[in-house]
Amino acid sequence: MMKIDAKDMHFKELNEKIRESADRDIKVENCIGQRYIASGLAEKNITIDGTPGNALGAYLDGCRIVLNGNSQEATGDTMNDGTIVVHGSCGDGTGYAMRGGKILIEGNSGYRTGIHMKAFQEKFPVIVIGGTAGSFLGEYQAGGVIIVLGINSDEDKLAGYFCGTGMHGGKMFFRCDEDRLPPNLPAQVAKREATVEDMESIEKYIEEYCKEFGSNKEEIMNHKFYVLTADTKNPYNQLYTYSF
Repeated sequence: MMKIDAKDMHFKELNEKIRESADRDIKVENCIGQRYIASGLAEKNITIDGTPGNALGAYLDGCRIVLNGNSQEATGDTMNDGTIVVHGSCGDGTGYAMRGGKILIEGNSGYRTGIHMKAFQEKFPVIVIGGTAGSFLGEYQAGGVIIVLGINSDEDKLAGYFCGTGMHGGKMFFRCDEDRLPPNLPAQVAKREATVEDMESIEKYIEEYCKEFGSNKEEIMNHKFYVLTADTKNPYNQLYTYSF
C-alpha cells in the first residue's frame, strides 16, 4: 500500500501521486481541502483521513473510496461507477448528475443531493444517507434510488423543502412516519408506504450500509418506510405548455 502525507500538499501534486502510483491500495493522510481526489479513476482502493475539498470522486469510474471524515461539495459529481463511503457527512450537490455506482453516507447530506441522477441500461446510481438531507433532494431525479434513514436524528423532517422538484424517474425512500416526510411535496411527486417488494429492492443497499458503518440491519428494516416516485398523472408539460 502506498501512503501519502497530504499535509500542505497542492491538490494537483496529490492527484498526480495517486494517478501515477503502481499500487492498487492507497492511503492519504492529513488531507485538508485538496480538490478532485480520484477524479475519473478506476481500479484503485483509496482511503482518506481528513477533509477533502470539492468534487471528491468526480467522474469516478470504478474506484472504491473510503473517507474517514467529512466531505465538501460535489462528492461523486457525475460519477459513473464505483463506491464512495463517507464516515461523516457530505456538503451540497452530493451525487450531482450521478450515472452509476454508490455513495454511502454515515451522517447527513447537504442541499441538492442527487440532483439530476439518472439510470441507463446496467447503470443504476444509489445514494444512502444515514441521517438527513437538505432542501432540493432529488431535484430533477431521472433514475436510481435515494434512501434516507434518519438514524440518530431528531430533525422534524428527514429532508428540507422542494424535495423532488422536477422529479421524473427513480425512487426516494424515507425511513420515517408520514409526518416526518419532506414538507410541501410537488403535485408531480407521489408518496406511498413502502411495500414488501419495495423493501426487497433496497435491502441489499441497507445491508451494505450496515456492514460499512456497523448499524443494525433488522432495526433499520423493521421501521416504516415511505416511497416517493414521479406521478405520471401530473406531467410536467402542464407547466410549460399552453392548451388551446
